[in-house]
Amino acid sequence: MQVEEEEYVPCFSEVDKLQNYGINAADLTKLKSAGLCTVLGVLMTTKKDLISIKGLSEAKVEKILEAAQKHESASFMTGIELQGKRQQVFRLTTGSSALDNLLGGGIESSAITEAFGEFRSGKTQIALTLCITAQMPKTSGGGMGKVAYIDTEGTFRPERIAQIASRFNLNPEAVLENILYARAYTVEHQFQLLTLIAAKMTEEPFALLVVDSIMALFRVDYSGRGELSERQQVLGKMLSRIMKISEQYNIVVYITNQVMADPGGGVSFVPDPKKPIGGHVLAHASTTRLYLRKGRGEQRICKIFDSPCLPEGEATFQIGPGGVEEASE
Repeated sequence: MQVEEEEYVPCFSEVDKLQNYGINAADLTKLKSAGLCTVLGVLMTTKKDLISIKGLSEAKVEKILEAAQKHESASFMTGIELQGKRQQVFRLTTGSSALDNLLGGGIESSAITEAFGEFRSGKTQIALTLCITAQMPKTSGGGMGKVAYIDTEGTFRPERIAQIASRFNLNPEAVLENILYARAYTVEHQFQLLTLIAAKMTEEPFALLVVDSIMALFRVDYSGRGELSERQQVLGKMLSRIMKISEQYNIVVYITNQVMADPGGGVSFVPDPKKPIGGHVLAHASTTRLYLRKGRGEQRICKIFDSPCLPEGEATFQIGPGGVEEASE
């Protein structure tokens, strides 16, 4: 498949536009250094957080917020206006029509899709397949954009990407060139990477952000019940930042998550007593939650665990040399 050129029309206003409202370039540089590269990004940030940016006084922040509100309204809109805005949302194909159908056409943009399950349940393989389909034309179920991949467990493999790219008749080197990869080692580092990638997204078209996995570093950096409250607060802030990136740039966000045994599962006779980690903070932040489990051989089963618009259901797919594929009979 030959990747076609499609005209890129940014869906955001760069923060530099605030110069037209009297905000000086030096202050805009300070905003961008904090990862606030769009006008909407400024409006999504609390005054308290803006004042904490080095070099921005309360008076300057007031002026910046006033300018941002003049440029881009963050007020009410009608349902029809929202419907029109939702038409910009696109869906990425997973590589399996059964899985796409379960997801209403694929994994949607401007939302967080979380996949959780045990090891070898297919979470990372879906992520790697999406790295390819995100670069395909939108007419083929793609996103016609670049990919940002934050790896917290060291599971990303370029050779696997090359394998999957060959299935879609794409040039493996060109595909790898369009993936910005970073290995995160601490929760603070993960935050920094999100700030860096937000700045990149104002320069080039992106279609996908992968975080594989979202909770791995939190489990290491925050241990024991004594640090649980702080962990959940920091997790909430990170997920808020990820959601804001997704909405500002209209990209697909796919995060993977781990599971833990549910102590009460056996008592209530639940067939598969495993639940995702991250608690209510992660549960409320994820738009769509997918539960993956192993089937026969290379087959995997995906179940809609939670979604605002998708009905409950399951789909069977399999992992092959070309990534996520149709399940064989």
